[in-house]
Amino acid sequence: MLVLNCSTKLLILEKMLKSYFPESLKVYGAVMNMNRGNPFQKEVVVDSWPDFKAVITRRHKEAETDNLDHYSNAYAVFYKDVRAYQRLLEEHDVINWDQVLQIQGLQSELHDVSKAVANSKQLGVKLTSFKALQFFPHPLLPDTSFLKGSAPRLTYLNVADADLLNRTWSRGGNEQCLRYITKLISCFPSVCVRDDKGNPVSWSLTDQFATMCHGYTLPEHRRKGYSQLVFLTLARKLQSRGFPCQGNVLDDNTAFIGLLKNLHVEFLPCNYHRLILTPAAFSG
Repeated sequence: MLVLNCSTKLLILEKMLKSYFPESLKVYGAVMNMNRGNPFQKEVVVDSWPDFKAVITRRHKEAETDNLDHYSNAYAVFYKDVRAYQRLLEEHDVINWDQVLQIQGLQSELHDVSKAVANSKQLGVKLTSFKALQFFPHPLLPDTSFLKGSAPRLTYLNVADADLLNRTWSRGGNEQCLRYITKLISCFPSVCVRDDKGNPVSWSLTDQFATMCHGYTLPEHRRKGYSQLVFLTLARKLQSRGFPCQGNVLDDNTAFIGLLKNLHVEFLPCNYHRLILTPAAFSG
């Protein structure tokens, strides 16, 4: 196991990962953020260098952590050889198994291998799988002609909006999520539509893996074109900064899948898998 601390090696890794799209997209996004200020205090673990067979991104050991915060205790995985990934999992000190954590990636064996190792350490495992997508936005600006007057207006989120996002996110409603969303808003691109009182009514933001996430429109403001406008604007913002425009959507979110199809989004041949792992000490 090697930890890549050298900035030159991390830049080389970023370029190498592009050769393995789409399966490497999550790790690629994390490494891009590391090479651009590293606001989430990440580091990279590989089985070998430069001819790596498995890559894991994780929080710095020195970073302040909350053992219940699986949002921030997050690992992204890419492997060329699943056996190399399993060996990394089994090595001492690669994963902090004493925390509630998440492991995510875009490869089919991720769940079975991670679950086998986690179960051997008495951790419970919850899997959620999503359709993975990538989008190549048109260089022209999205149509904003229907936003007339001072409101509604297209802008970005600020940390004062974090409580609303925490309450409306299906994964939210807790202290850890509130802290995580606040950090995302502070560090990464976001877009929102605000009403005449300045309150967000539709929004999306970007996570630590450079993935568009938490796209949401308040029920009373749906069917007005806001979701499409927010999605397109955030995608263009990411594209202008050199990031891939990637996202995930649950299979049963038919309304958003329909919107994405109208935008000619590319649904990837691989699924996005997120595993939440919980030690027995926190499973009560």
